Amino acid sequence: MKPYCFILMPFGTKTDEGGKTVEFDEIYKKIINPAVVNAGLTPIRADEEIVGGIIHKPMFERLMLCDYAIADLTTANANVFYELGVRHGIRPHSTILTFAEGMRLPFDVAPLRGLPYKIDENGLPLDIDDAIANITKRLDDCRTPIDDSPVYQLISDMPRMEIASLKTDTFRDSIEYSNLYKEKLESARKIDKKAISSIEAELGSIIDVDPAIIIDLFLSYRSVEDWTSMINLANKMTPILAQVVLVQEQIGFAYNRLGNHEKAESILSEVIKKYGISSETNGILGRVYKDLWKKHEEKGENVRARGFLKKSIKCYLEGFQSDWRDAYPGINAVTLMEMTEPLDKRQSKLLPVVLYSVERRISTKHSDYWDHATLLELNILSNDSENAINSLENAVTFIREKWEPKTTANNIKLIIEVRQKRGYKTKWIEDIYNELIKAGEN
Repeated sequence: MKPYCFILMPFGTKTDEGGKTVEFDEIYKKIINPAVVNAGLTPIRADEEIVGGIIHKPMFERLMLCDYAIADLTTANANVFYELGVRHGIRPHSTILTFAEGMRLPFDVAPLRGLPYKIDENGLPLDIDDAIANITKRLDDCRTPIDDSPVYQLISDMPRMEIASLKTDTFRDSIEYSNLYKEKLESARKIDKKAISSIEAELGSIIDVDPAIIIDLFLSYRSVEDWTSMINLANKMTPILAQVVLVQEQIGFAYNRLGNHEKAESILSEVIKKYGISSETNGILGRVYKDLWKKHEEKGENVRARGFLKKSIKCYLEGFQSDWRDAYPGINAVTLMEMTEPLDKRQSKLLPVVLYSVERRISTKHSDYWDHATLLELNILSNDSENAINSLENAVTFIREKWEPKTTANNIKLIIEVRQKRGYKTKWIEDIYNELIKAGEN
């Protein structure tokens, strides 16, 4: 079995204090992962952001027991620095530091032999082959190690931890166990909720299960729209894991899908109260108010309906203003502005801002379904039928979960209904709506 190399780095897109962006998933995929594989090692990427930054038992085991580690210090991510401190405290060597050249770091890494890599103005990697070669060579050098931990370098009589082979074997078994269940869940998501439920039953008591597997299971239920199982699983989690922001947001999401809007609002409002406004939490809470608007409108309770419509627009708008890079709450805000009577005047000013946001995302990272679906809605709102068709064709090729096109179709249906009331021709929009419905059924 190949030795493991633990990768400590942020996920997704991050921006430093100077406003410079880094696409960490691209850095991992194009530089770090190939370098680790070239060195004859098995990469394991830290999953701290998947479980909300909680430093849990499996994380400590990986920090302690992986033969090698790479820490990316770019943007001075707090979790990475904490984990690097733990690693340096228990491992005298075989820890490599790397960072994006030209970005501000909290200290000089030159004495620690940090390896720079180059990125372009969009945060994407440059000179990839050179970066891979440099990291591969440093990993090879670690096979005849010298102390690279500043703790061990400065304190000559620092006691060295002896790691029992039994513990190491147990650790390796645990890693294989985690990878096995991630693969099982990936396959089960393509079948149905019963397949996912059978994996949960197979896991038994989840108290001692790797939190990364629990979160994967949790989100797998979401992918097949099994909202009740999501909530039931959250109730079985440890109190610490259950209170992670990601989990609380998705519980609120699940309650709303079950029609318990009041419970969903309570959970999501509490998250915002504790952690502040965010594009993700506000995006989910905005959906709660949006559903309440539709619910009261269908009952003919027009005053309450208009009140919830205003709350939804406000919630989405605050979420977008908190992070202009996330177009999701922005597109929902401008779509709902179409529903007001008269048309909300803010829409014309906001449309180009949301358009820039989503185009920026598409140009700087691998686009996903929501990027192209957002562009589709913007094209419809702007009456750009030609680009709308192009965005539709792109969006349907990125569908991961069946509920995704249904959600977009529901938004487009709202646009169709309000424009028909205003006397506009909507046949071309209806054709797009029908294509999305078919895509959600396949």
